[in-house]
This record gives sequence, structure tokens and C-alpha cells, in this order.
Amino acid sequence: MAKRITKRARKIKRIGILTAGGDCPGLNAVIRAVVKPALEVGIEVIGFKDGYSGLMYNKWKRLDSHDVSGILVEGGTILGTSNKDNPFRQPIRDPKTGEVKYKDLSGDVVKTYKRLKLDALICIGGDGTQTVASKLVKKGLNIVGVPKTIDNDLVGTDVTFGFDSAVSVATEAVDRLHTTAQSHHRVMVLEVMGRYAGWIALSAGLAGGGDIILIPEIPYDINVVCAKVKERNRKGKRFSIVVVAEGAKPKGGDLVVREVVKDSPDPLRLGGIGNKIGRDIEEKTGLETRVTILGHIQRGGTPTPFDRILATRFGIAALELVMKGQFGKMVCLRSGHMNTIELSKVGGKVRTVPSDCEMITAARMIGTCLGD
Repeated sequence: MAKRITKRARKIKRIGILTAGGDCPGLNAVIRAVVKPALEVGIEVIGFKDGYSGLMYNKWKRLDSHDVSGILVEGGTILGTSNKDNPFRQPIRDPKTGEVKYKDLSGDVVKTYKRLKLDALICIGGDGTQTVASKLVKKGLNIVGVPKTIDNDLVGTDVTFGFDSAVSVATEAVDRLHTTAQSHHRVMVLEVMGRYAGWIALSAGLAGGGDIILIPEIPYDINVVCAKVKERNRKGKRFSIVVVAEGAKPKGGDLVVREVVKDSPDPLRLGGIGNKIGRDIEEKTGLETRVTILGHIQRGGTPTPFDRILATRFGIAALELVMKGQFGKMVCLRSGHMNTIELSKVGGKVRTVPSDCEMITAARMIGTCLGD
């Protein structure tokens, strides 16, 4: 890697890096994969704290080999992150009235970038992060994006790092619920994350042997769900496991919103569909039902080996793009190989589970109910 970079590194002296949006396992692996080879060829790396907030408010530190030593296996991010900061629409609260107003601070971002004499900036994040990055490219900043999200819903890449770790946690939860469900002859409902895409629920449900899997892409009929539970009960299978994505909704119904965060780029906080389904099942079947909402446990902890490797590959690929002067792009994985996509094609879109997804076909073939 260092030998490939050396020939192209003469014009690159200093680069920046940030992690924005929700945290997930593997962020530190990307930082490490950028910093180590960059330092080896004499490139200085500036780490911005708390996502785009660091660029707006001039919060940063120089990253050295000591900073990235031992962080490969650590979850979270050593730089900190934020899913509320948007340079183009930054919420500013009046200290006297408490009123929130929105200001365009993208000019401050450009000033910080120029003042630090950065040659490029690597932005690690999901849809919101890459949307902002694309807008900053139009302001003249040299940016390369790295895809991150546990939801696996980012357009342009076959998979994002963080997803495998989240699925691993969710699958373990399904495994653990199986034993207590069997012991007490209960229906167990597990609600997992994923926003408006069902990748986590579908993958964990399939891997854990969920009897019913409900995802946003396939609106469910509660009567179909209850019929499956009753059928299992008649056949002597006195328990059922329901894996539901937080964005699932009934046919003709709406999403269940836990709260609305007004000063966030994505104000809707989904959550609670598991409780609704649990109540409906218990009322319609008379069977004892329990609900587990996995929540942020899916975001935390040590990244899986797959995510460590993928994050490392992404980090190296991003640095190579910088060296080639190929800006305004996001690195991605396609058919097992590193590739790129224009940042302008990524933001503002959601990669949902397609109707012809092989996992959906596999689930139906083994008798899993998808609620339709």
C-alpha cells in the first residue's frame, strides 16, 4: 500500500477525516486504515471531533500512530460523532428564549478546511453524512466518502460496515429468546433497528430461525401473523418467534413513531411497533406474548471480523482515491470488489430490500411467514 501511495503522494500533505451520523462498530477500523499508511508516506491527518461539528466549530486534533494503536477491535469512534449537526441547516438555540433557529454554517466549514490547508477530507457516514459531503463538494472541497450504517440502506454499495455486527447481535438475541419462549410456551416478539429498510430483521430472522419476519417492504396483515401463530400451536409448537423491523407497518396503516426530534436532519425516531404487534397477537390469539426491543445494543460493542476487514478495505480505498485526486466519490463494495460511486448519487435515497431478494425467497421456501 505504501509503495503504491508514495508515487502519488507528493501533492498531498494534509488530509482531514471525520465520523458523522449514528455510531457503529468498524468506524475506528476505517480511521486506523487511513492514518497508518498516510503517516508512513509523510501525510498529516487531522481528525475532526463530533462529525461536522468539528468542521463548523474548529474542533480537531492531529492523529498519530499512538492514536490509532489498538483501536481495530473497539466499537464506537475515537473522534466522536453527531447525528444532529448539518452545516447547511445547523440548529442554533437562543440562550435567552430557548427558541431554535437554523443557520447555514457551511461557510465556516470551508474556512476551517482552507485555514488548515487541507488537501482533502474523508467523510465516514451514512445517507445524511454523504448528502452533506456532496453539497460541500459543490463548494470546492475535495471529499471522499466512506459508507457506514448498521441499517445497510445506503445506495451504491452491496453492504456497509456495521451491518454484519448488528445482525450478529440481533441473531444472538433471537437465539436466546428461543429457549425462554420454548420453556414458557410464549410468543416472543423481537424489535430490531433498520429505519425504513428491513435488512437487519430479514437477515437476523433468517439466521436465527424466526417463525415470522416483518419488514417495511412488505406491509403485514395481523390476521395472517396470528394465523401462523395459531397454526404452530395446533401442530404442538407451543411457541413462536416474531422478528420485526422498527419500520414495519400494517397494510393500510402507518409507521409507529417513538418521538420527533425537531432539531435533527431525520426528525422521526421509529420504535414501538414491537409492542403494538405483541398486544395484537395476545388479544387475537389469547397466547401469552412478550416483547423485546433490542435498541442501541445493536450499535455497540466489538465489530465482527467481517466488519473489521471491510472497514479496513474501505479506509485504504478512500486514501487511494485521495492520492489519485478522484474526489466527489464514495468508495463502495460491489460483487466483492472495491468500487466507487458519485456522492451526488448516494444522498437522499434509501436502499430497501427488493421484492426479488433471494433471502425473501429463501424465507418463504422454509415456511417463514412474512405477514402477507
